[in-house]
Amino acid sequence: MTNENLTHIEEHSVALAEDMPERVSPENAAAPLPDYTPEERRKRIYSIFIASSGNLVEWFDFYVFAFCAVYFAPVFFPKSDPTAQLLNTAGIFAAGFLMRPIGGWIFGSIADRRGRKQALVTSVLMMCGGSLMIAFMPGYASIGVWAPALLLVARMIQGLSVGGEYGTTATYMSEIAMRGRRGFYSSFQYVTLIGGQLLAVLLIVLLQLFIDDAQFKAWGWRIPFVVGALSAIIAMRLRGTLRETASHTAMQNKDAGSIRALFRDHKAAFFTVVGYTAGGSLSFYTFSTYMQKYLVNTVGMQIKTASHVMTGCLFVFMCLQPVFGALSDRIGRRNNLLLYGGIGALTVIPLMTTLRYVSSPLAAFALIAFALAVVSLYTSVAGIVKAEVFPTELRALGVGLSYAVANSIFGGTAEFVALGLKTMGNESAFYVYVTVMLTISFLVTWRFLPKNPMYLAKDH
Repeated sequence: MTNENLTHIEEHSVALAEDMPERVSPENAAAPLPDYTPEERRKRIYSIFIASSGNLVEWFDFYVFAFCAVYFAPVFFPKSDPTAQLLNTAGIFAAGFLMRPIGGWIFGSIADRRGRKQALVTSVLMMCGGSLMIAFMPGYASIGVWAPALLLVARMIQGLSVGGEYGTTATYMSEIAMRGRRGFYSSFQYVTLIGGQLLAVLLIVLLQLFIDDAQFKAWGWRIPFVVGALSAIIAMRLRGTLRETASHTAMQNKDAGSIRALFRDHKAAFFTVVGYTAGGSLSFYTFSTYMQKYLVNTVGMQIKTASHVMTGCLFVFMCLQPVFGALSDRIGRRNNLLLYGGIGALTVIPLMTTLRYVSSPLAAFALIAFALAVVSLYTSVAGIVKAEVFPTELRALGVGLSYAVANSIFGGTAEFVALGLKTMGNESAFYVYVTVMLTISFLVTWRFLPKNPMYLAKDH
């Protein structure tokens, strides 16, 4: 994506947000906007492009697992009920999330003490290793119980990697983005995060055109993991050219990357982020990842049809990020989150109940696209709103660890909880669960998130 493309998208995103009531952005109110030179703008946009492209690769690799699960579940687990196989696979998917807090801690400390660049390069290299393991791993028929055990190890490596990726990328993109447009530019973290999901689905759809179901279940599912690993190597080399955003002074600070200092001085900020991220992560994975299985396993759609529906939904979801990111530059991140939590809490139960009984792929697309539009109010500002509540020397650790804790507990278990409740014959309880968590996110945002950003507001 060129500088001209990003500028064009920015102009249109801001235009779409201009129908909202005129308000002074809390960020813009903090200090006069700096006068960036054209060269400085180009350098910053280049850095955003490289950082976000690496982010795309990381999440492509991570989500290939979720979207290929319906194909490789029988390969790694004994013959049994299809729902039980998916439940086992979802358990391993969730295990990858349990490694995220460790990844957020390790890579956050590296980013705060040794620089964002080193953490970004290391995390994508680790993702490459995990993907290669899965791509060439023998199945249960060949090595027995070692197959699911090694699958778990590979998934934990990926979880460790992506746990560090989120916080470091969110921090880097928030710091490199131009003030006054930080909501817009930092939203490209989720453009590429969702883009990774979209490309994972799209690659599967393309492979389905040339490989029949039997071949895909036998060996075709391995191809996306190989593609992801090769892409990770390219991303690693590109990230090696990034400019560093952490200052030498910040990295030499005695509290830099210190988990003790984080909980001593910024405990309230940490738990506030956990509070609103819990509902955000749960709803994100419910409507972006679990929906494919929901359409197949509950609605009764064919796998190919469900993949096509989700491809369209993810494309819409991706395009909405800069629109709502630009909106946050006008009305404030807090208002974005309040709209998200309030609308989401009111619509989840009726939406998922209606979706359960639809027969038309177009109707399913419309319902899921609406849900993802609501989620976009959160995802578009998810990175920047976290970065604004932590100081430079603890930013990557604070953002990464708080996100990873909430994401592991609530996001990573979304499929597992949904499928578990389905096997118990009480699937609708999952809808109530999501609604409760969205309500909590709304209340935490309303009560504890500062109306004005505490940090980054005056940084150039």
